[in-house]
Amino acid sequence: MKASETSLQAIIEGAKQYVVPLFQRTYSWEKKEWEMLWKDIDELRSEENPRGHFIGSIVTMPAASVPEGVPKYLLIDGQQRLTTIFILLAALRDNAKQCGQSRLSDEITNTLLVNPYLDGQNYYKLQPTQIDREIFHNIINGESITTESRISGAYQFFERKLKPENIDPAKIKNILTSKLSIVSIVLDPDDNPYLVFESLNAKGRPLTQSDLIRNYFFMRIHVNEQEKTYLQYWKPMEEALGDNLTEFIRHYLMKSGSVVKQSDVYFSLKERVNKGDALISLEELFRFAGYYGKLLNPNKEVDSAIRLALERVNRIEVNTSYPFLLNCYEDYIKNNVSNKEFIEIIKTIENFAIRRFVCNVSTKNLSKIFPSLHSQVKDKAFSLVEGVKAILQTKGYPMDLEFKARIQDIKLYGGGERASKAKLILESIEKSYEHKEQVPLDNFSIEHIMPQTLTEDWQNYLGEDWEVTHELMLHTIGNLTLTKYNSELSNLDFNSKKIRFIESHLEMNKVFKDVDTWKGEDIKQRGEQLAELALQLWPYFGDKETIYSGNANVTGSTPKGLWILEQYIEVRSWRDVLEQTMNVISELEPEKLEHLIQQFPRFISRDPNKFRAIRTLKDGNYIEVNLSAKSIESFCFQAIQSVDLSIEDWKVEIA
Repeated sequence: MKASETSLQAIIEGAKQYVVPLFQRTYSWEKKEWEMLWKDIDELRSEENPRGHFIGSIVTMPAASVPEGVPKYLLIDGQQRLTTIFILLAALRDNAKQCGQSRLSDEITNTLLVNPYLDGQNYYKLQPTQIDREIFHNIINGESITTESRISGAYQFFERKLKPENIDPAKIKNILTSKLSIVSIVLDPDDNPYLVFESLNAKGRPLTQSDLIRNYFFMRIHVNEQEKTYLQYWKPMEEALGDNLTEFIRHYLMKSGSVVKQSDVYFSLKERVNKGDALISLEELFRFAGYYGKLLNPNKEVDSAIRLALERVNRIEVNTSYPFLLNCYEDYIKNNVSNKEFIEIIKTIENFAIRRFVCNVSTKNLSKIFPSLHSQVKDKAFSLVEGVKAILQTKGYPMDLEFKARIQDIKLYGGGERASKAKLILESIEKSYEHKEQVPLDNFSIEHIMPQTLTEDWQNYLGEDWEVTHELMLHTIGNLTLTKYNSELSNLDFNSKKIRFIESHLEMNKVFKDVDTWKGEDIKQRGEQLAELALQLWPYFGDKETIYSGNANVTGSTPKGLWILEQYIEVRSWRDVLEQTMNVISELEPEKLEHLIQQFPRFISRDPNKFRAIRTLKDGNYIEVNLSAKSIESFCFQAIQSVDLSIEDWKVEIA
């Protein structure tokens, strides 16, 4: 590595070419940076004997080129600064020509901007990245600008700055070439340019992991092959995946079984890439990027059944399965698994995810389950489909009793992904009726039969325990349906809603023809019916049911112990369970207890006069204990769900 301070003229005079590597970012300077450069030049212009002014450094490395070609240098760092100066020189040349100084204009062109005796790409002294090249060439060639970009914006900025009559083009040219001081760092062929690039770019505009990865690949590809390789592999990946490119590379790296943190993508790739031929690794990355594009956007998949299966998986947001599905896609493309097997694998992942969601199983370990799943199956004497089922059934996969109990109690409807999953479940139930003329469900929304805001008539209609019914059953599956008349139905009484439901084209709403009331028992009964359907839609794929971690029917049961957040507390009643659960939440997550007070005012409050029978928590809040065992268990289940705890964090041991 050689470093020296020199003038801009020494950097760009003579037959040579600076090539901005394709791994570099496109031109990104904006008005703020243009203003700073022009301010420095304008200050020097106002001085009678301007001093030298340091504007930064550029890092270059000689690039291998054909013998008859112009000497080429990879511009490792300083591309934004040098590109801007070339744009400014082009604007100055055009200004000089307009001012009648043709000789100065020609001098700038032939000594500073181009290699006048060379043709083709060698003609230009600076070659920006592929995306910026055409507009940059137009400016250097003095052609009209028809495209809006940062490069054209820079030219127009300096064009305006050079227009005033007191601007002397010759003096500006002298300042640019002889008064701007640059530190030129030239790397030896044995130096590690990508490490230099990393360290230099740790400052200023932050680089993404994919920026560094692009750097890593193209530093290992001959300069004469870079453009072709970029257009064939990298650019299509970048355009297809956009902001998802780094995450794709992370999932690609994880498909071999390891877990890669988002911050470690670049370093992990460096360890995996074929050291002998980066092109082989880039070709494979490109191939898997095609699969990933279909995972993100199933519309790209030509097979309609696979497309539908992927769309459903995306709706329940099982992105953690992508490393595994990348391997499955490769197997499918290579005919190692059939179309039917691939679809069955995707449906198995949906089944696994839906059951865990309904039973509030923590998702924190999913990122560790899927990366190694493919290799685990391959190591055993399983078909891929049967192997996936055999392994996933041991990874927190809820059994029928638990799934059936929890799908009736879970707060199915909610914000964000919860609403999306709830709609998928309801749509699946509707389609299960197999009506010959299926109604498109895209424009349907979720309707609460017992409304989210109760009028006084609804309160009276529900009866004495209307608050308990409303708080525990509002968002459960028994109280939800699909409709296009959400805003019209709103808080209407049940009989008015019933008329609309009977007129509905959806099969799931035909049931209301035989329903005369809509109270707690009616919601419970419909919840049980839909739970039976859910068992058929997402059937248990395990070998057998021998262990059940939940409580299918707590009525009449006596609890003896409570496990909550790895603490074991002895209890004698469901009232004890309620009290101890709220005490632990209050102690460890007091702000989340505040959330529960707002969401479940019939169960927990600061006002003891609201309740019939109370217990006082350690923090001074009060809970209602004149409740059935089932109400307490349902409330606790929804409460831990609401404060972002999972079923693993809360379990009741029955005597």
